Amino acid sequence: MLARAAVYLRMIKFSHSVFALPFAFTSALLAAGGIPSWSKIFWITVAMVSGRSAAMGLNRVIDRKVDALNPRTFQREIPAGTIKTAEAIVFILASTLIFLYSAYRLNPLCLKLSPLALAVFVLYPYTKRFTWLSHLVLGIAIAGAPVGAWIALRGTLDMEIIPLALSVVFWLAGFDVLYALQDLDFDKKSGLRSIPQRFGIRRSLFLARTFHILTWILLLVTAVIFDLGIVFHSGLIVVGMLLVYEHRLVKEDDLSRLNMAFFNMNGYISLTVFVFTLLDFII
Repeated sequence: MLARAAVYLRMIKFSHSVFALPFAFTSALLAAGGIPSWSKIFWITVAMVSGRSAAMGLNRVIDRKVDALNPRTFQREIPAGTIKTAEAIVFILASTLIFLYSAYRLNPLCLKLSPLALAVFVLYPYTKRFTWLSHLVLGIAIAGAPVGAWIALRGTLDMEIIPLALSVVFWLAGFDVLYALQDLDFDKKSGLRSIPQRFGIRRSLFLARTFHILTWILLLVTAVIFDLGIVFHSGLIVVGMLLVYEHRLVKEDDLSRLNMAFFNMNGYISLTVFVFTLLDFII
């Protein structure tokens, strides 16, 4: 059973939860003006993990035929036959039910808006078929983390949290553009849309850098809105250095360190934002 569970966790890339979950916790800290109750933390975590599991499962099922043709992804669990499509659908349904129940346990507005989040999860895989703006759609999906956590604590959607949500949109879109560089040739052959497919490597790198500059500026705006102190601003310096280092890893004529840029640096960035926000409140 443990081995089978590990297969499902690989299918949804469970380790990549480190990207969105820290931003949800950051938003929760801002909404509560400190550390929220353990009950809220628990149900926010359950909602995040189950929602992301449903989203990744949908992505894998919807893209299963494309993945089977891509040299980079043909060994994923569904194309390889390790997980059957019907089994993946059952997993998606179970994750969705848990997501809806956790939204119910948080507050009425979370439950009312949960179908909208699910709709974005379904939409994203299809956007690659018709628009190169798919990276921003994925960013919007992940930005549901800070927005959802804010609503979970406040019971309302307020303008104060929008800069943080937008920072997540551009942060995610920026590193998704970098990640998409791996599939540039395949996207061109298969008719899939992406910023690298539309603009080429050099302009894609420029756009990714622009997105990440916007990310940093929006995090600074968030600090001003919530009157965060020197500890958080110190964290912003660290985030800026990580972003610069990430882009130094990826060059027009050398994409060999792309996976390191994608996973390591972006995991560090989201954790840095959360840890320095937490420290700012504690200190």
